[in-house]
Amino acid sequence: MNARRAGGVAAALVVGLVVGAVLTLSIQGTAIMPEERDAPSMPEPILTPELPDTFLAWSPGGMPARFADAVAEMPQIRRAVVVASDNTWLTKSYSADGEVVDDPPPTFSIPLEVAAVDPRAYAPFLPPADRSVTVALAQGKGVLGESSARLRGLAPGAVLRFGGERVEIAAILADELVGAHELLVSRDMGRRIGVTRNRYALLVPQGEPTARQVTVAVRSVLPTGTLVRVRAPGDTPYFRHGDAVLPPVKIKELFGEFAAKPREGWPAGFLTADPEWVRTYIDTQRVPLLGTVTCHIALFPQIRGAIRELIRRGLEDTITSYSGCWAPRHILGDPNSGLSHHAWGIAIDVNVPQNPFGAPPNQDPRLVEVFEEWGFIWGGRFIVPDGMHFEYHRPPKDAS
Repeated sequence: MNARRAGGVAAALVVGLVVGAVLTLSIQGTAIMPEERDAPSMPEPILTPELPDTFLAWSPGGMPARFADAVAEMPQIRRAVVVASDNTWLTKSYSADGEVVDDPPPTFSIPLEVAAVDPRAYAPFLPPADRSVTVALAQGKGVLGESSARLRGLAPGAVLRFGGERVEIAAILADELVGAHELLVSRDMGRRIGVTRNRYALLVPQGEPTARQVTVAVRSVLPTGTLVRVRAPGDTPYFRHGDAVLPPVKIKELFGEFAAKPREGWPAGFLTADPEWVRTYIDTQRVPLLGTVTCHIALFPQIRGAIRELIRRGLEDTITSYSGCWAPRHILGDPNSGLSHHAWGIAIDVNVPQNPFGAPPNQDPRLVEVFEEWGFIWGGRFIVPDGMHFEYHRPPKDAS
């Protein structure tokens, strides 16, 4: 793995990067692309710029296979594209000059969140100046988000390897334009590197409907009982699935990136993280009310701050049990899911017996209030409730 990147993030975290960080995104109008490149024939141009009227729809279990076709036939929807997203495993990367950049230890790979789209269907959801990148996508090339390019230190012309598959980087786009993913590829390339699950849809409806009206329309083509969340323009900074929590690339910027591999002797979905990363970032300390806690070193100040505030308010009894923080694994131990934020050691589970996953949450609202003031997001507000779960989301409200 790139030691320069790991060491730099570690130093910044120790001096308080998480406390001082403010995550903001700003849409860019022009992609960063190679200057010398023969331009192949373009798809039929779209001459009318899109208005900011795109809605997001996503479901925890993914969108049904025929969702895109069903939506396309709906009179209420003018345009739609379904985005696939999965965790993939980067085995090596090279700069545009051919120098090795990412080189994880033998048997380890770097988890990368990659999105896959139909280039022609995705083009209308990009600013007109950026739509030419869809031609490169159709040719099997990839697009990095700005945060991903910055994290990796890569530019157009770089190459990412996923086992035997090679993806050349054609351009860099603003994070918002790639759903805050680390890499965007075509559907064909996605299938070749393991990106197949339809996670969310971008929808442009007819007229000016409310989010409720769009939700009713979307639910009409979903199986009965399917959980779905619809966001209107401006509702969320991350137009993607799981939009309430930080995307992996933002977590990597704050807490570092690790290589991993399946954990021997454990069920599928559990991982062994690069021991060097673990030594740098993971520590075990005593915390009041919780006892012995193993977490990311940068999270301890916020955990202690929340616990001290509970004690100051006389709310010690609101925590009756603590069940862990750092756990290198996929979400719910499912190897087909993304990485759990527990894999970075930035989430804690408390009062588990009273708050089983998927059940109505049963946490004291005063406990929730304190943890949210200290920059944690509560899983009890997720579309599938996870009442035991609190994870890092932002610096504390009073952080300077």
